[in-house]
Amino acid sequence: MSDKIISFEQWLQSPPGQYFLAWEQERYDELVGDIFGYNALQLGIPQLAGLRANRMPHRWLAVSEAAELPGGAGHAGGAAALWADAVQLPFAATSIDLVLMPHTLELSVSPHAALREAARVLVPEGRLLISGVNPWSLWGLRQSSMRWYRRLGARGPLFVAEIEEFFSPWRLRDWLRLLDLEVESVSFGCFRPAMRSARWLDRTGWMDRIGPYGWSVLGAGYVVVATKRVLGMRLLEPAWRTARAPRGAVSVARREHAQMVRAVPDKGGA
Repeated sequence: MSDKIISFEQWLQSPPGQYFLAWEQERYDELVGDIFGYNALQLGIPQLAGLRANRMPHRWLAVSEAAELPGGAGHAGGAAALWADAVQLPFAATSIDLVLMPHTLELSVSPHAALREAARVLVPEGRLLISGVNPWSLWGLRQSSMRWYRRLGARGPLFVAEIEEFFSPWRLRDWLRLLDLEVESVSFGCFRPAMRSARWLDRTGWMDRIGPYGWSVLGAGYVVVATKRVLGMRLLEPAWRTARAPRGAVSVARREHAQMVRAVPDKGGA
């Protein structure tokens, strides 16, 4: 087996990478379509057009290396590309309504710092979407076993590129809670076995149909949706919801209504 090191971008071009990317694209299209605001940001993975279904007027794709910049806006799903690191974003605090982090934590040298930076730029009640590989899935277990064989001197690339650690949704929930981010939902997918062959991945396509009902938490991929909560903050409501009649007006109206009822003659006794 070859011991060639495979980057994550190269892995995305492989059959399992294409299968995983297609599932992620579908989930992001479903999740971001109904999220409204003014500014949206995707951190990394230009192969994924995570914001193409979103309708915010200002959308950006931030990449950490100039070589990753897409050649045109169409490659980024209509988002404007910029060169920025996930741990130091060129945006003011509380200025972004939606932040997407596809595999950002797995590929970052400092995942905690990247998560804190995303929480910093999010507006109150802003949304954060994080996707990655589930370490408790068959894919995660194969990655762990191959890493263990490497320590024993075996050669060969890891199943999912050169990623040292995966973060489970349950672990992310604890991190997010410390940053006042509340998990709204967790979606799982990619239930096919960890196989490199496109032929065998196609043959096991039936597992995606029954996986959500039989072993949903064992899906190879996940997407976490979290909302930034700010203690003591109260959202402004429309004036017609908050407007109240004066106390005196309410009591007078009730008194006049009671007098009108007593003034109406009883037809039965006439």
